[in-house]
Order: sequence, then structure tokens, then C-alpha cells
Amino acid sequence: MSLPVAILAGGLAKRLRPLPGQMPKSLIDVAGHPFITHQLNLLRRSGLAEVVLCVGHLGEQIQKEVGDGHRWGLRVTYVFDGPKLLGTGGALRRALPVLGDAFFVLYGDSYLECDYLAIEKVFCEGRRLGLMTVLKNMNKWDKSNIVFKNGRIMRYDKKIRIREMEHIDYGLGILRAAALKDYPSDISFDLVQVYQDLLSCDQLAGFEVSERFYEIGSLEGLEETRRHIIAQQGKKNELYP
Repeated sequence: MSLPVAILAGGLAKRLRPLPGQMPKSLIDVAGHPFITHQLNLLRRSGLAEVVLCVGHLGEQIQKEVGDGHRWGLRVTYVFDGPKLLGTGGALRRALPVLGDAFFVLYGDSYLECDYLAIEKVFCEGRRLGLMTVLKNMNKWDKSNIVFKNGRIMRYDKKIRIREMEHIDYGLGILRAAALKDYPSDISFDLVQVYQDLLSCDQLAGFEVSERFYEIGSLEGLEETRRHIIAQQGKKNELYP
């Protein structure tokens, strides 16, 4: 049985204006379907079976669209932030009771065509509390933020960048519940902080992928993702219920 996937789907589409209306980013139309639909299809194709959607404001719209996931052959459950926004790290901390001992972490605006089960295998064979996937980016698709040498993450910083940074945080990780248990359950904190804390105590493994990432966090990224998915739709037997 594969690990569950926590999708951080609490973000709104604020950076995608002038797209009309207020809605969760996961429900933005991409090639005729809500983006979350493409993510679920991809996870199903990749051999994964369980998804936990960490949602916030307007998360009920996502729940109405996706339901329990049976249409995709998935089991989907939901964890809501509640009245207080918890950030990406806080949302995962809140979801620990339904995530189990270890789980994938995927951003709700990322479309990542990598080998999820190969990544899971490397993580399970190791002893660290976390794993981050990285891509040799060379500032091509976004600003590189990782120094990765000899299969190890040496530095990770999204604010202070140095010349040696050639890789980027790909947008997919794996965490053990123990990596989050010492953070308070009622405060807002970012997943970036979790990764940096793990790195500081040599508890963050690295896995290099070669497939570029797609994302819908910006209008440019949305258009690139739309074109890519349209090109791929004819090649796969997708399920769009």
C-alpha cells in the first residue's frame, strides 16, 4: 500500500486575477476541468490511492467538487484549517491524526509528473524524518534555492540565494509524523520552516528528479500548464467524471 498524499489546497487564486470570482486555486479551470481533477488523475496513474486535502477558506467548494474520490478510484478525506489560518506547516500538523506515520506532501497548485513510488521507496529505505525532491533548475523556471551536491541537500533558502544554488524545491516531499509533532498544534507556520529545521539536524534526504514541474500559481504558469495538459490528454486514458 502506497503512502497517503497530503495536498495543501488552502490557497485562493489571488495572483490569477483578472480571472473572475473568488475561488480556491484548486478549482481554477485548466483545459476544461478543475485543476484538482488533473492532480487526482495524475496521482491515480502514479499508483497512489489515498489523498488528504488540507483546505481552508472556501474549502467546501473543493469538497463539493471532489467528494470522497471514488470516481477516480481514490479515497479522499478533508481536514479544514478552522477559524484560524494555519499556514502550510500548521495545516499538516492539524492533519496528522488522519495522515498516519508517513505521507507525501504536495502543493495544491503543482502538477508533477515524477515517479512517486520510486521516491517513496528511497524514503522508506532511509532513516530520515523527511525527504525533499529537487530539480536542477539553473534559474530556468523559477529562482533556484538549493545547493545539492553528491546526492545531499547542503543548503535550502528561499530568501537568501547564493551562486552555488542550481537546484530548486520541486514541490513534492515526504514527511514522517515525528517531523511535525514538536510544533504547536494551534499556530501558523510554513512548510519551508519544517524543511529547514530538518536540514539543520541532518534529517532531510534529497531525491533529484529530471521532469520539469508545472504550476498554476501565476498566469504564466497557468497557461504553460494548460498547454501541457492539453497535449497530454490525447495520450492517456484519463477519467474526468
